[in-house]
Amino acid sequence: MINNPVQGEKSIEGRHPWLLSFDKLRSNRVALFCLYFLAVIYVLVLLAPFLAPYDYRKNFLDKSFQSPTRIHFFTTEGKFLFRPFIYDYQMADRITTRYEEDKTKMYPIRFFVEGNEYKLFGFIPMKTHFFGVEAPARIYLLGADQYGRDVFSRLLMGGQISLSIGLIGCLITFPLGLLVGGISGYYGGIWDTIIMRSSEVLMSVPGLYLILSLRSSFPQNMSSTQVYLMIVVILSFIGWAGFSRVIRGMVLSEREKPYVVAARALGQKDLVIIIRHILPSTLSYCIVAATLSIPGYILGEAALSFIGVGIQDPDTSWGLMLAQAQSHRVLTSFWWILSPGFVIFVVVLAFNFLGDGLRDALDPKMKVIK
Repeated sequence: MINNPVQGEKSIEGRHPWLLSFDKLRSNRVALFCLYFLAVIYVLVLLAPFLAPYDYRKNFLDKSFQSPTRIHFFTTEGKFLFRPFIYDYQMADRITTRYEEDKTKMYPIRFFVEGNEYKLFGFIPMKTHFFGVEAPARIYLLGADQYGRDVFSRLLMGGQISLSIGLIGCLITFPLGLLVGGISGYYGGIWDTIIMRSSEVLMSVPGLYLILSLRSSFPQNMSSTQVYLMIVVILSFIGWAGFSRVIRGMVLSEREKPYVVAARALGQKDLVIIIRHILPSTLSYCIVAATLSIPGYILGEAALSFIGVGIQDPDTSWGLMLAQAQSHRVLTSFWWILSPGFVIFVVVLAFNFLGDGLRDALDPKMKVIK
């Protein structure tokens, strides 16, 4: 007699393993929230030139360290307006850098306004910005830095550098680590010894010192684009060794399984067996490892830019922006300059929670969600 499944229990018979893993991930609310949160962050960063109200490189020295702009709905007479507006800010005390609102004129916040030229996605020329106000007023959602540049605009544009480095770094590190670890584990012998000893030498060098030594070997007058590419290469160069060792161990346990022996007996080439049959079995681990390694790339870029050997002005990144908050005066008087540090903290935390959720969801030894 066949027992029917308990009412409300989801049957797993005949379902694809990836669907079961997705069900596990959906049951983890923290990981799912982090996934949606990171998706929103990446969309905002992708649309950064459109969402940023101003050119992130343009200086306005008369607005140095202006505090975040207050958005109003009520006039000075107490009348409610459906369209939000702001007041222009004027310097009230140059010693303490204190600004006050000039309430003699209101500046409505307008949407889809004309502004500086930019290229959306790097190739679509546009002038339209999502929001803005009429000059001479300026809207600073997160205040201004010491040169009067909009922190909100620089935060969005800096995210393009800081977040893309992690993705590009993984695209370089993981295929290299998969191939090297796969060859080492599959062939063994002298190739295994040479590859693993080389990776151990690389892993024995402290990462920060290795980054600094590699950075110092390049010219100091490099452009920000060249520095960006160089940082990606450096971070990828030091990241593949540990990953390849794990892959090598997984390949050692897979190479003698029946499906690999059958592929070898059918005369398939070794490289085809490694790429088509063995490495796909490591896919779940690769997804989790990639998610957990992206924060390392973000922090690595931030550290390089913070100490002055990464992205340079007038370009921006989260680490470069955070470097402005090194003085006691900035820390105590201009709290909005610390916003890049808060964003780095939240994004890194979200990646780690998402990585933990993916690890639980993709682990076949975990109990199946009912």
